[in-house]
Amino acid sequence: MSHKTENRMGLVSLTVITIINMMGSGIILLPANLAQVGNISVLSWVVTAIGAMLLAYGFARAGTYSNHQGGMGGYAEYAHGRSGNFLTNYTYFVSLAIANIAIAVTTVGYGATLLSVKLSPITTGLLTIACLWLASVLNFGGPKITGKIGNFTIWGVIIPVAGIAVIGWFWFDPQLYANAWNPKDMPTFQALSASISITLWAFLGLESASANADTVDNPKRNVPLAVLIATGFTAVLYIASTSVIAGIVPIDQLAKSNAPFGLVFTQILDPTVGKIVVGLMVISCFGSLLGWQFTIAEVARSSAVTGYFLPFFAKATASGAPIIGICVITGAQTLLSLLTISPTLNGQFTTLVNLAVMTNLIPYILSMSALSSLQRAENVQPASARTANVVAFIAGLYSLYALYATGTQAMLYGGLVTFAGWMLYSLVAAGLDHRPVRQPGAGETPVVAGSGGQLTAVAAAAARAQTPKHVEPGISR
Repeated sequence: MSHKTENRMGLVSLTVITIINMMGSGIILLPANLAQVGNISVLSWVVTAIGAMLLAYGFARAGTYSNHQGGMGGYAEYAHGRSGNFLTNYTYFVSLAIANIAIAVTTVGYGATLLSVKLSPITTGLLTIACLWLASVLNFGGPKITGKIGNFTIWGVIIPVAGIAVIGWFWFDPQLYANAWNPKDMPTFQALSASISITLWAFLGLESASANADTVDNPKRNVPLAVLIATGFTAVLYIASTSVIAGIVPIDQLAKSNAPFGLVFTQILDPTVGKIVVGLMVISCFGSLLGWQFTIAEVARSSAVTGYFLPFFAKATASGAPIIGICVITGAQTLLSLLTISPTLNGQFTTLVNLAVMTNLIPYILSMSALSSLQRAENVQPASARTANVVAFIAGLYSLYALYATGTQAMLYGGLVTFAGWMLYSLVAAGLDHRPVRQPGAGETPVVAGSGGQLTAVAAAAARAQTPKHVEPGISR
């Protein structure tokens, strides 16, 4: 795809877009979850921020040089072949399916707070399922409206999070913060590990940071730089917002809250403002769920088009909605929602987050381990490739540590799901061995395994639905 120089994005524009794409509903329950460990969890934020920046830089390099379609799956294929591509797409697909349930749980938690109702575990589970199906049904009309809603509702998270990170310090109590540093007297390494997966959850989606590389002026310089700046800025915003809340709200209240941002605005201003914030976040969470439910169906559709997933996932309506795929996925999410019901909403959220992070780390590890092969295959100068290879290796080590930190339960079930992927691969492997790598045809834009985040996926589907069959649209990574 060619662009006139004057129409390309510069460093500042790309950085802003990357920040907006990276932030989302992942942050809004975190103050309550981190309060269960204590304010020592700020150390986890620091480690995760560094790890996220390393990963984001590695993905930016991969996205800049890769000539394979399919995002992380395409990167992994350079070193691990088609089986690596499949496993990357498969585990990313599973991760999104689980993550969307966690987003639905977040929506229910904030919704219950908005309406001042107390929910039983069963009711929470049923409302979570209702949210998933409502988001799925609303996607039946196609991606155009989904994209518009997502562009609007994301600000319902950004404004309160950025707002408390800036103004909250006027109410910050250093003594309250210090008293809640390590309430359970955990050893430092144990406390650090206990919060790694929950902090990494807030950064999931960083793999899509290089999605706009084709529209950037001087991408080899600006994409990695924008990714580093955006990830660093987002990390500062996350750390500032969660830390200031911990210095305003007593830790026992914070740990039990289903809507920590609403709670803090209620405390520093008044209940009306708190309700407004909660309402904004309910809308934002549901808008995020709407977009991600469509995105996961798009991931499955693109994988089916390339032969990795079952053919029925590739079927879509004239408006671009993969309705069959959406229904099958939501049915599986319904079952998983019932299986993960916990005594508390935060307990169910934590279980889902650990599983989502664990399965999402598999594509990260496969992609980072393939960067050296990718750069060698694309004839990147050794001097230029060396730094990126070192960064990717360290990012891979961080990913392994994050796997460990998800806990034995997540490793057990996530491991079973991952190994089941190899069995599923055997069903498609024979066909893949005798077919060329399929390039997208007219009207098709691949959206596979982190190739662009929910807004990019929805936009790509909208473009595909509106593109006449004889027109070859531009393809962005």
